[in-house]
Amino acid sequence: MGNAVVCDEEETLKALRPKGVGDRCPSEDALHSGSISTSSAVLTHHKPGDGGGIPSVFAAVAAPVHLDERMGDQKESLRKITHTLAVKNDEISNFICTLKQSLENLEANSNRVQDDLETEFSSLHAVLDEMKENMLTRIKQERASRTYELQNQLNACSKALESSEELLELANQTLCSSETDGFTQAAKDIKDSVTMAPAFRLSLKAKASDNMSHLMVDFSQERTMLQSLKFLPVPPTPEIQVSECQVSDNTVTVVWSLPEPDNKIDHYILEHRRTNHEGTPRIREDYPWMVVEGIREEQHTITGLRFDTRYMTFRVRACNKAVAGEFSEPVALETHAFTFKLDSSSAHQNLKVEDLCVEWDSSGGKVQEIRKEKNRTNSPMHSPARSALMSPKRAPTARPGRDRFTAESYTVLADTMIDAGQQYWEVKFDKESKAFAVGVALRSLGRFDQLGKSSASWCIHLNNWLQQSLTAKYNNKARTLDCPIPNSIGVYVNYDEGVLSFYNAKTKQLMHTFRTKFQQPIIPAFMVWNGSFSVVTGLQVPSVVQSGQRKNSGTSSSNASLT
Repeated sequence: MGNAVVCDEEETLKALRPKGVGDRCPSEDALHSGSISTSSAVLTHHKPGDGGGIPSVFAAVAAPVHLDERMGDQKESLRKITHTLAVKNDEISNFICTLKQSLENLEANSNRVQDDLETEFSSLHAVLDEMKENMLTRIKQERASRTYELQNQLNACSKALESSEELLELANQTLCSSETDGFTQAAKDIKDSVTMAPAFRLSLKAKASDNMSHLMVDFSQERTMLQSLKFLPVPPTPEIQVSECQVSDNTVTVVWSLPEPDNKIDHYILEHRRTNHEGTPRIREDYPWMVVEGIREEQHTITGLRFDTRYMTFRVRACNKAVAGEFSEPVALETHAFTFKLDSSSAHQNLKVEDLCVEWDSSGGKVQEIRKEKNRTNSPMHSPARSALMSPKRAPTARPGRDRFTAESYTVLADTMIDAGQQYWEVKFDKESKAFAVGVALRSLGRFDQLGKSSASWCIHLNNWLQQSLTAKYNNKARTLDCPIPNSIGVYVNYDEGVLSFYNAKTKQLMHTFRTKFQQPIIPAFMVWNGSFSVVTGLQVPSVVQSGQRKNSGTSSSNASLT
């Protein structure tokens, strides 16, 4: 890249030299060396045959102009080179952060898989040890049981044999006796004793076998399985199908596919992150990755989102029973929606503004002023909301020469103008408020003007003071609306077609439509008295609202119908 820069500079200098001039003149060298200034440089014009240089008025006047033009071209070339270098430096810096993060991830992931492997082998050893203990216990129990049976049988046989030997000896003694008087009785007693002898009641078959072969094991098959253990194949990397992804109604449906079928995929993990950068995700992002696990299909719909950034980045990976694959290439989907904040510097002193919430504060006055000074928000020119793409133009909403609304105009404006396109937002309000209004206003709305009571504002107004009523107001004309009072109101604006519609935010039932021609940018406007409300931004125009607008384009009410 350095060579390219040098070449560009050389080409630029050659292009800036006058035709027919090969080298710089001494005055040019002096200019480039800084010894004389451009304004003091005087070029001499030599006539043919003259011996010396006669100052030429034309040359003296034209030379500074020529040098200024050449310097301007050189500066423009240098600006281009500087911009190219800055872009490349930013890319390299981002890539360095990526490499550093990859090194950290490699170290962490290596330690993780090593620990997982040791855990798996420890678990396998534990299973084998448990099986070994169970089998050894079984052998010991079998041996103890058989030993008990055989030992009892041995003891019984030994006693029977001892008794039988005593009878045999007594019989032999009786047979050898020469006495005849007691022989008959002795023979009878011996006969009875032999008949009742234990030896004749014993089973001469062992009650337990000494064979233990039924407890032998053969681990050849298991050994083969263990020897075939290897790392699991990593699931393939999914690819997000951008053309099939959908972004509407503040929901995003992400669709992906695998390069080839894999029946071992158990589930998918989808991660998404809000961002204001298109393309490759940056290492240093303001928003963290949000994780959705356990997805069984090759698509997923995320609902209930607020689109307060320009894009959402998505990535997905496949998982089998034991391992997760690599993340897909990140894809950034545009999440265009209307986002704004409330301009607290425009609020009436009795309105307490905190972020997107407003509450009536009867204290007002100096207490509120002190609070405002301590926590004063930036002017709309510097509002963070200006970074979002809400319309082709964005300009400050501050009303020149006006500090805040006052008197009975309990109003607060948004910090963002609408000057093009279709926008939508919702407001939730306390139905017990004494008065509440929501609508839009021109930048020229006076600080004493109440919403709907001048030609600079349009609104839906809730009155709870004497009798509850809901009316549409414009230019001090009102029209009572015959519809239930909702908990929240949706506001739809089609600036280009001059449409302002109000909806029941929950049911999306149309409440009223103004049709006009906006002569200048408009601003979301709100009013509350003895109550509170909160605004929900970052919402896309609901599809049901868009379809309803097309259907009712010729039947909606207009400003002229207000009486």
